[in-house]
Formats: sequence, structure tokens, C-alpha cells
Amino acid sequence: MCANGRRWWHFWKNTKRGEEGMTKEEFFTAFGEPYLQTPGGQGVFLAGIALGMLARGQAKEIDASPVFKQLAFGRLRQRDVKRQLARLPELAKAYDIKYKELIRKTAIWAGDALLQGDGSELGVEGNFSFAAAFMNASAYFWTLHGKKQADAAEPAAEPGVQG
Repeated sequence: MCANGRRWWHFWKNTKRGEEGMTKEEFFTAFGEPYLQTPGGQGVFLAGIALGMLARGQAKEIDASPVFKQLAFGRLRQRDVKRQLARLPELAKAYDIKYKELIRKTAIWAGDALLQGDGSELGVEGNFSFAAAFMNASAYFWTLHGKKQADAAEPAAEPGVQG
């Protein structure tokens, strides 16, 4: 098993999941990557989660989503991430994405962290962190938010209506 697989298992095994979710601070302490301990790194990672969830809501296959096609993975710059984050509220509304309030909350956290960062370019560490967060967005999203918050964010369906 590769080192990255062991790290993922360690993260998954040692994070609490379930009803309540966890705070951002608890979430990022589970990672050993120094880049993710900086505000800019956390912002890039959270942006990857938010945009990954948006892409999953846009299309059944992630690589068929418009957001996926607009991102130059491996060559992303800070401005590219900020540009896509700025469009997220509009796109979430236009595509009527499930859990859009929680996705917006994640995007708000990402924006705050990016604004607190030093503004340096992403480089290899940033591009890798963004891609890892984007591709594993569902797992990270539900670890952060938990099921109870997701249930509260979605309005209850009307009785007798299947949806």
C-alpha cells in the first residue's frame, strides 16, 4: 500500500463522522501536510471541496460537468480558484444543486481562508491539494458537515410526494 493510501486511511479512521460533523480546526488537524496548516492552503482545499460538490450537482459524471471542464488541473493559479468560487452562488442556484446552503457555507470558509492567506501562487502543493479535495469532495464534505446539518439544510418533502 502506498504512503498516500496509509495517510488517507489514518485520516478516515481517526476523524469523527456522524450526526454533528466537525469544526474546520478539527478537520485540518487530521492532516499532516504542512501546506494545509496555512490559511491559504486551507482555503484552496475548501475551495476544492465546494467546487467538487458543485460539479457533482451539475452532472452525473464529474468529468462531464461544466466546472470540471473549466478548471486547468495541475496549472491552476490563485485567480482561477477565486474566479470559480465567485461564480459558485450563481451556479448553485441555476443548477438547483442539492445541499446548496452547506456548499455555500464551505465556499464562505474557503473565501475567508484565501483572504487571510499570503496570496502566493498555488504551485505544486496547492494544485495537488485542490485536485485531491475536488476528487474526494463528497467524503470531505460529509466529514465536515455531518448528516444532522445536511438534514436540517434540506426542506422536508411533502407527504405523499416522492422525490
